[in-house]
Amino acid sequence: MELLKQMILEKGIVLSKDVLKVDSVINHQVDPFLMQEIGKEFAARYSEENISKILTIESSGIAPGVMAGLYLNVPVIFARKRKSLTLVDDLLTASVYSFTKNETKEISVSKQYVQPEDRILIIDDFLANGQAAQGLAEIVNKTGASIAGFGIVIEKAFQTGGKLLRSQGYRVESLAKIQSLKNGTVQFIEDNLEVYNI
Repeated sequence: MELLKQMILEKGIVLSKDVLKVDSVINHQVDPFLMQEIGKEFAARYSEENISKILTIESSGIAPGVMAGLYLNVPVIFARKRKSLTLVDDLLTASVYSFTKNETKEISVSKQYVQPEDRILIIDDFLANGQAAQGLAEIVNKTGASIAGFGIVIEKAFQTGGKLLRSQGYRVESLAKIQSLKNGTVQFIEDNLEVYNI
């Protein structure tokens, strides 16, 4: 997705060979037009999959998830990272390690929102080592619902998450695949190449 790649190159900040900061457009301040285009792209890629719901994780997955939900005309559920006074009964949970925050959190979704007959599209902002994606898949699998695939805004293809999900048979659609962040430079993998340095 060329618009996303352009935004990453213009506004992204490479903090290290493993960390890309895109706070100004994706996960702190949100560019609504970019999110609209991201939602359209996910909807187009999964239009034939009979998606009934989108599942994401708070907070950075909510914006792309909601926009995709708008174009697919389906509800969006987000897994919570924090306990809530109103979300206490019949919870589906999984433990997720955050690479950027260096901590493990328990994420949770109410059982009432994911049913066995659902066809779920999982959306997130980043795919690095795949911990959040695995946690969300674990929650869906506990319900008996099916996973249509994953919609990832930015995949760090030099880390193991994408390879892991694909090896488990999941469809993964990443809008921008980063091959390297070395020397403070973002290098993308072109859409027609599946070259992963792992």
